[in-house]
Amino acid sequence: MRRKAFVAAATLMLATVPIVAVHATNFAILLGGPQRSDADKARDADRKPAQLVAFAGIRPGMKVAELASGGGYFTRVLSLSVGSTGYVYAFGTRANPAVVAIAQASGNVAMVIGKAGDKLAPEPVDVVWTTQNYHDFKNSKVDDVETAQLINRAAFASLKPGGVYLVSDHQAAAGAGATQTATLHRIEDATVIREVEAAGFKLEARSAVLRHPADDHTLKVQESGIRGKTDQFVLRFRKPRR
Repeated sequence: MRRKAFVAAATLMLATVPIVAVHATNFAILLGGPQRSDADKARDADRKPAQLVAFAGIRPGMKVAELASGGGYFTRVLSLSVGSTGYVYAFGTRANPAVVAIAQASGNVAMVIGKAGDKLAPEPVDVVWTTQNYHDFKNSKVDDVETAQLINRAAFASLKPGGVYLVSDHQAAAGAGATQTATLHRIEDATVIREVEAAGFKLEARSAVLRHPADDHTLKVQESGIRGKTDQFVLRFRKPRR
């Protein structure tokens, strides 16, 4: 009788633990696992992957479209965060060897190749994710339309109603707007908010997890002494459900 009571109590205790907390614990273990390189793990202190994934609300089983994957740091993180029941679509204008390698190893990542403005995935997704890329979208055009504008439209079209668009980038000085995207590789958050909301999104929340008050916004982001320590904004936009 005591054993039955103990089992019942233990079951009740487990039932009261938030699913998000359970996922966060498991995800932290995965981030430290063999699926990721030591080089990627060494960058975690600066890039805060667990906190960003939590802020975006990504859970196992979700579908995520990632823009401009670069070396695949966040592609691996996102692959682990959605698990075997989820999927990550890495969108780019050409084949990315890093993403192709991750796709072959993970089984839940695919490379999607297209031009700016194309749908980001073959199915509606829960989250569109881009980090340290938005300023680059300002520096090119397709048929005289700025890439950033096309990307925002594509993000809106690719998301499920109620889906999340996460944008993080290097902060520019107040009033700089988009004037430093090709020089310092920075952009002001106010500019991003205005442009993304013009595509139909609503700003839902900001995170200060990547803020660095010591950064005075005057240095190019790749310069020694500031690289990895730039002041960055993190914005979560929501596509209206209707």
